[in-house]
Amino acid sequence: MPRSRGFTLIELMVVLALVAVATASVALAMRSSDRDQLEREAERLGTLLDAARAEARTQSVPARWRLVPDPAGGSRFAFEGLPGRTPWPSQWLGPEAPTVTLEPAAAAVVLGPEPLIPAQTLRLRLNEAEVRLGTDGLGPFSLQREAPAP
Repeated sequence: MPRSRGFTLIELMVVLALVAVATASVALAMRSSDRDQLEREAERLGTLLDAARAEARTQSVPARWRLVPDPAGGSRFAFEGLPGRTPWPSQWLGPEAPTVTLEPAAAAVVLGPEPLIPAQTLRLRLNEAEVRLGTDGLGPFSLQREAPAP
C-alpha cells in the first residue's frame, strides 16, 4: 500500500502554536509601558538640565528651562538664556508629551549661573504613570523614588 506524504493535523497544530507563542512574546517585548517611556523622558530631561546648568555656570549667564505650548495641542520645552551656538532639544522623545508640573509652582526651572540653585522638582505624568525629577539645589537632577508606605 503506498504511503501518502504530507503533514498530519497534529504536526500542523504544533507548528501553529509555536508561531503564535513566538509572535506573542515578540509583541510583548516590543511594547513599552507608559512608566518606561516616562522614566526615559525624565532621565533624558535630567541630563539636559544638568548640561544646561553646567553651560550657564561656564558662561556666567542666567538660564532657565520652561514649557512651551505646542500649537498641535501638546507641549514642548525651551532652554532660555544659553548662548545660541548649539541648538538645545525642544521636544519630547515619545509620541505623547507628558504633563509637567513644577514644585514649588513656578513658570520655569532656574539653572544658573549660581553654583547653588533653589531646590526644584518636576512631576512628569503620562496617563496613569508618574515620576518625579528633582535636585536639592547642589546635586544633579535625578529621578526621585517614592518612599514605600509603612
